[in-house]
Amino acid sequence: MAATCEPAKFTAIAPEFLVADVRRSAEWYRDRLGFEVGPYFEEPPVFVILTRDGIRVMLSLAEGSRGGSNRSHKGVAIDAYFWVEGVDALYAEFRRKGANVTLEPTDRFYGIREIEVTDPDGYVLCFGAPLPQRP
Repeated sequence: MAATCEPAKFTAIAPEFLVADVRRSAEWYRDRLGFEVGPYFEEPPVFVILTRDGIRVMLSLAEGSRGGSNRSHKGVAIDAYFWVEGVDALYAEFRRKGANVTLEPTDRFYGIREIEVTDPDGYVLCFGAPLPQRP
């Protein structure tokens, strides 16, 4: 008799960034963006998982050269998109903590309010929330 199983379901995604110094980058994400730093793998660290509100970001040591930001493609691409609530509050938090905010809160024609931050390794992170529906 064939076993029945539940249908497959995606539950999360975690971007993995190649960085020059795992500890330095992890501390930046902690101090500037409010992520918690998980245990480091190896010493000196070669990998770590960061978390905030159930969201994960992975940092891996890039020996020699780094992968590079998608922003280098036509100057418009991003490296990770975070759906959030309270974009303006997040913007204020990031500014207060000294994050490199490269786009202030901006309402987009596609109905999303966004901010962008560039991390120490050059990755561009976009944070967005749907704009309220207009009557």
